[in-house]
Amino acid sequence: MPILLTRIDRDTLRRAWSAASVVRPLFQQYQWRIAAGFLALAGVNILQLIVPRIVRQAVNSLESGLASPAALLRLGGLVMVLALVIGGLRFAWRYLILGFSRLLETELRNRLFSHLLTLDRAYFQKKSAGEIMALSGNDLAAVQLTCGMGLIALADAVFMSLATLGFMAYIHPGLTLLAVLPMPLLVMLTGFLSARIHRRFKKVQEQFSRLTEFSRSTLAAIRLIKVYTQEHACLRQFDDLGRDYVRHNLKLAMVQGTLFPVSGLVANLSLLLVIYFGGRLTIATAISIGDFVAFISYLFMLTWPTMALGWVANLLQRGATSLDRIKQVLEARPVLTEPRSATPLPTLRHGFVLHDLSFAYEPRLEPALSHLSLEIGPGVLGVVGRTGAGKSTLCHLLARLYPVPDQTIFLEGIDINALGLSRFRDLIAYLPQEALVFSDTIGANIAMGRPEATPAEIEAAARAAAIHDEILATSAGYQSQIGERGVTLSGGQRQRIALARTLLLDRPVMIIDDGLSAVDTQTEHAIIANLRPYLTGKICLIVSHRLTSLVDADRIVVLDQGRVAEVGTHAELLANHGLYATIYQHQGTGKECRG
Repeated sequence: MPILLTRIDRDTLRRAWSAASVVRPLFQQYQWRIAAGFLALAGVNILQLIVPRIVRQAVNSLESGLASPAALLRLGGLVMVLALVIGGLRFAWRYLILGFSRLLETELRNRLFSHLLTLDRAYFQKKSAGEIMALSGNDLAAVQLTCGMGLIALADAVFMSLATLGFMAYIHPGLTLLAVLPMPLLVMLTGFLSARIHRRFKKVQEQFSRLTEFSRSTLAAIRLIKVYTQEHACLRQFDDLGRDYVRHNLKLAMVQGTLFPVSGLVANLSLLLVIYFGGRLTIATAISIGDFVAFISYLFMLTWPTMALGWVANLLQRGATSLDRIKQVLEARPVLTEPRSATPLPTLRHGFVLHDLSFAYEPRLEPALSHLSLEIGPGVLGVVGRTGAGKSTLCHLLARLYPVPDQTIFLEGIDINALGLSRFRDLIAYLPQEALVFSDTIGANIAMGRPEATPAEIEAAARAAAIHDEILATSAGYQSQIGERGVTLSGGQRQRIALARTLLLDRPVMIIDDGLSAVDTQTEHAIIANLRPYLTGKICLIVSHRLTSLVDADRIVVLDQGRVAEVGTHAELLANHGLYATIYQHQGTGKECRG
């Protein structure tokens, strides 16, 4: 039987062994727990094999007329004791091995989540949230089942088949050969269906990822969907995805459903052969009636490994597929990595120097920045330009969200690629275009970067962001709960809470990438004025489409097609009559250029 299993699942086991590097350390960590569990499982199997021997002894004593009530009672009592011990050992292996599979699931989920936190923006632009959620749901469940009941069933099938065949051969070798004669049929069928299970289960998981991602994105955009009255369209699309998911599952079920009944057919064919030929041997007194009863009992014990063969192959296929998907995520590496020998961070005095910087998000795309050179020192630097000019890209690179070529961005004369990534980011307080808030209290959202901040510090940051009075107007003030993705807040409120979070960090470099676009002009002016006390000796880069908000900036840089078109103060740029003056004139006549 183990030879047959190895042959059947050769490809499966090869894939599983390759992906097993992910869970192998966990097996080593819990090796004594696993060993104790399998010892308990072996004990159950051994004691189960003894029971037919006791039954054989009782039947033979009855056949010979030597049985007595006391002897039969003694044999019955022995069976009862064995049953109690078997029950205790069964509890032990379930607790130890199935408990290990749950520990493995927890450890693997934590490792997966921890690794996802190390990956950078570029990775999440290629992988949807739905696909990642499917990994932590269906795929982890498949791995847990394989490493729990799957391994138990495999070990049980191998041990029981070997031991049972040994006991059967001891009674009659020829009858044992007849009993296993139908087994090659199951071997061939399982080998034929094995690869199909792998392919179809992979399609099922991929479709589940698409279904999960559609659900997530729909709920995230529920207000927009309602405004556009797209409920029925979303329902139709969700129904189509669900039907595809069911269709793929049915195709998988067709393969899986073939294995189990065929296993049962093989077991019943074996039983038919044993009853016919074994009965003839019993009639011919080649074996005793007790031997015949014991042989049939052992055959029933062999039925489970035979029927479990298809189920184990299915579990191994599913587990190997899911583990391989998880392995691919765990093997993904961030594009941005820490340098081997990081240069200590310098004291911030002069700021950044960008020299001949070119950057494209993908090699086949046009550069977002092209041969850009710029100095960014202490004070407020406004960044303006038309849509696609490279404003947000400049912010992304200064915050080190994407890799940059060597010798293109310097901080205090040091190439930023030589500086430690996490230490460098500790210098940056970054407010992106999309104001992200979490389903937590307002106070916790503001204190996200500094959980130890005092209520007074949180309030001061909220006042500077012009959101304090609106927070007090809520039902519980700073303890008010924010709905999922800030659904209970306006866009301007979300932006100002995110700005308060940025201010509370109190870092040397502040980057505001059009982070005030949802507030009115008057409030934006007030906020920028409030920033001044926070910016003494610091670098502040503000991207805005409203040029009137940047008139008091120390310098303004105008980007055009990824290049620096102009640099100067508001008055100097107006006097140049260049691109800045053109945009300013358009905005002054109500033709605001946005992007």
